[in-house]
Amino acid sequence: MTPDPASSLAALEARLAQDLDYLGWPGRNWMPPRQVGNEPVLDVAVIGGGQAGLAASVALMQQGIRPVVFDRAPAGHEGPWATTARMETLRSPKELTGPAMGLPALTFRAWFEAQFGREAWTAMDKIPRLQWMHYLVWYRRVMGVDVRNDTAVTGIRPLPDATAVRLALRTPQGEHSVLARRVVLATGRDGLGGPAIPAFVDALPRSQWAHSSDEMDYGRLKGLRVGVVGAGSSAMDSAATALEAGAHSVELLIRRPDLPRVNKGKGAGVPGLTQGHWDLPDELKWRIRHYINVANVPPPHGSTLRVSGHANAFFNFGCPILSVEPVGDAMRVHTPKGIFEFDFLIVSTGFKVDWAHRPEFADIGPCVRAWKDRFTPAPGDEDQELADSPDLGPVFEFQQRVPGECPGLARIHCFCYPAALSHGTVSGDIPAISEGAKRLAGGMASLFYREDFDHHYANLEAYAEPELFGDEWVPALPPQERN
Repeated sequence: MTPDPASSLAALEARLAQDLDYLGWPGRNWMPPRQVGNEPVLDVAVIGGGQAGLAASVALMQQGIRPVVFDRAPAGHEGPWATTARMETLRSPKELTGPAMGLPALTFRAWFEAQFGREAWTAMDKIPRLQWMHYLVWYRRVMGVDVRNDTAVTGIRPLPDATAVRLALRTPQGEHSVLARRVVLATGRDGLGGPAIPAFVDALPRSQWAHSSDEMDYGRLKGLRVGVVGAGSSAMDSAATALEAGAHSVELLIRRPDLPRVNKGKGAGVPGLTQGHWDLPDELKWRIRHYINVANVPPPHGSTLRVSGHANAFFNFGCPILSVEPVGDAMRVHTPKGIFEFDFLIVSTGFKVDWAHRPEFADIGPCVRAWKDRFTPAPGDEDQELADSPDLGPVFEFQQRVPGECPGLARIHCFCYPAALSHGTVSGDIPAISEGAKRLAGGMASLFYREDFDHHYANLEAYAEPELFGDEWVPALPPQERN
């Protein structure tokens, strides 16, 4: 029987509230307030209110640290789920608990079954994309995460004395700034850059092409001949969306001779790697991430069928783009398989670390040490994505490329996809996001305690709450005086 959604969800929330009370969550606030002059300093500022930012915030709250989250999007549109993501369902198995932090009542499954029942859960294959967004909205509310929406971070600069980080903010009301002792970048797949744009699109007017991550009305593609470059998950989702919007045809231009069949990354997802990647030698970190990159991740089964079910969809293998030339309102695309004529081109070519693409990072980007600054892979194992990845410390903190060049840089923590080489995939994807958030929060609690040691030692010395009052016993008489 389908439950009454309102009463069942209220019952779930009551159960969760009781669990949180039993666990003492959020933890007692033990952080000393800080000021610079007369300006208050936040304990932690989290940039990004998607699933990584929410998970990091909840884990920090468990440690008794109060984060403030800033997100440029309106409420309910954080992350890609309701904006640029075009898949029908998530790619992860529905059983993964994601950001639930080990709390059964906080899982998507508990939220779903409370509203739709266990039979609906059993019947569901994968989680619908927009339903995941609705769950995250609920997650934010029931966990009391302090998110400031419609707030863009336009600048990040550590103070000269390295005691805090100043964030420049832009809101509909104007521009201002805040100080935070530590900053977490929970900025997603393109967290330290943006789309990887191939050079051949330079020949085209911007109105004739888009990256698969662009916000765009696919309805404009109705009746058009569309080319899609790539064959990954986003390429399939973009191709399917264009077909469903009424495109005249969609040609997938695929560089490889075939699609990969096996998601090697899924085979690597064991607790040992989740917990142990950070401790691996550099050579082994590079080896496993490079192997997964080279093997490539196949598009999901359902996403591929979503495209191939259209008679006007064409899969062209061994078909890299050699050149592109505009022809009026259309274009000619030259490939080894011949010349294609398109009205619009979608490039699904992934993302890259590109500090220059993100002006808010202008003060820190050139100072961040990347793997290429200190590690040389074996011949044949070169990998630009990995080479550009930030070389992070044990708490996801940036490290200086040149010591002393940017004091305070280590107060900024990279909790987004580019952390994968240093820490494994624990800072963006659903499977291990809770483990990554706990690692981040525990490490930050340790850093704060060390930094404030004198304060906490003074509190120890001043602590005077008695356990005994002296009237709990009667002193014994010496043995010779007893009767």
